[in-house]
Amino acid sequence: MRLSRSVAIAGIFLSIFLPFSAARADEPVPIAEKGSWRLVFGDDFDGSQLDRDKWTTCYWWNKDGCTNLGNAELQWYRPENVSISDGHLRLTARRQKATGIEGRTFDYTSGIVTTGRDYDELPRPSRVRFRYGHVEVKAKVPAGKGFWAAIWLLPESRESRPEIDLMEVLGDSASTLRMHYHYVDAASEKKSVGKDVETPDLSAGWHVYSLTWDPDKIIWYLDGKEVWRHTDAATISSEEMYLLLNLAVGGEWAGSPPKSTKFPSQYLIDYVRIWQRDDG
Repeated sequence: MRLSRSVAIAGIFLSIFLPFSAARADEPVPIAEKGSWRLVFGDDFDGSQLDRDKWTTCYWWNKDGCTNLGNAELQWYRPENVSISDGHLRLTARRQKATGIEGRTFDYTSGIVTTGRDYDELPRPSRVRFRYGHVEVKAKVPAGKGFWAAIWLLPESRESRPEIDLMEVLGDSASTLRMHYHYVDAASEKKSVGKDVETPDLSAGWHVYSLTWDPDKIIWYLDGKEVWRHTDAATISSEEMYLLLNLAVGGEWAGSPPKSTKFPSQYLIDYVRIWQRDDG
């Protein structure tokens, strides 16, 4: 999502390493990775309300809503746009005016969830943070110009880098899976690497997006098949990170929605899971 330091909206983070217990035989296992893993976080969204011990509904600069000004996005994220029903997390984008930061008017509202923290929760750490592991999300993205669905990781430090973009899909080009890694090199220069992979229309059905983050490599997968890897070990983050899922509207990359874009539209998530290697 290319979080910018000029984002300017209101913020905090929350963090607790979930206690790591021994893997159980009945626990789900990654579809993309072999070996021994232990599940350290999971949500199947089987209830009727978002579990606030696991999730918050804004960036850490939350002040009665939030957005990402660094990307010139057009939505104001609101908790009402986050819901759970029929076993799915629903992030809903609406063509709806809202008053946000510094009294600005936003023409759209949408939803975001993170395992981070809210502004009024400082200096508490993120709800869930981790260093290395495997992240797996089953999701269905919406179609339509102006939509920008994402799954990504940000550092516990509240800096804009490193950032690992597990998945980014633009609604008007949903046959392209976009993946990025943004970092700061040894000379303190900002760097980015990325890859676009042509796919079937990702908005047409459910897909499993996953990523393995190890000290010497980051590997991206779609439906259990590897699609890209970054293996420059000297650049790979060792910082604790937390997880974000959001549906942005507009911005420098996605562009403004035309009248033909359907509202309301939903970004659906069936489950989210995080494992770490069970190496004793």
